[in-house]
Amino acid sequence: IVNGENAAGGFGITPSICEEFFEAGVNVVTTGNHIWDQREIIAHIDSEPRLLRPANYPNGVPGLGHYVAHGQDHEPVAVINVMGRVFMNPLDNPFHVINEEIEAIRQDAQIVIVDFHAEATSEKLAMGWHLAGKVTAVVGTHTHVQTADERILPNGTAYITDVGMTGPHDSIIGVHTGPALQRFLNGMPSRFETATGNPRLNAVIITADDATGRATGIVRVNVSAESLETSSTELVST
Repeated sequence: IVNGENAAGGFGITPSICEEFFEAGVNVVTTGNHIWDQREIIAHIDSEPRLLRPANYPNGVPGLGHYVAHGQDHEPVAVINVMGRVFMNPLDNPFHVINEEIEAIRQDAQIVIVDFHAEATSEKLAMGWHLAGKVTAVVGTHTHVQTADERILPNGTAYITDVGMTGPHDSIIGVHTGPALQRFLNGMPSRFETATGNPRLNAVIITADDATGRATGIVRVNVSAESLETSSTELVST
């Protein structure tokens, strides 16, 4: 599962980037407030159910907020994408909508992963406790900075406030430090460009019981591109 809403140079995602993800083995792409930044995605999302937009957009908006995928072992895994409202666009109440989404997929999958795309830590924590025991995992996205609070909530729900950012970490949440810093120093508008230094992979690995859908573990991943290349070489050589 990949959150791809910043994949197009930091602003949305394109159909071709989606296809690159799927060809690389990704089963589902979630998004957030940047989902509509690339105009061509509006027509594409209705024909690609593996690309999600937050489920709490109003009725009539293109796309879906959930998808049931099947991994290599063919076990169904439901993925639900919702977006917070604190310091974000005022969409429908995610705490109400998520219950409807869970009900819609409950007959199809025991394992349910929720991408909660939100700004406020308090809102993410509230969603974690709201869904404790109801879903396999609540994974926060949006703030680009990985948090160190991964845990299993009561009754088997894995939780992390923010999974972090896969991208250039010698940056300010993905963009060159100079223009971003100037905006803080003088308040003037500046053109943001995607940085390139120190690319890192941020992720979590979640294990769960297939029969109950309860999480049994969550491991935070934060590795450099150099480490990934070394690991891949060692894997091929063995």
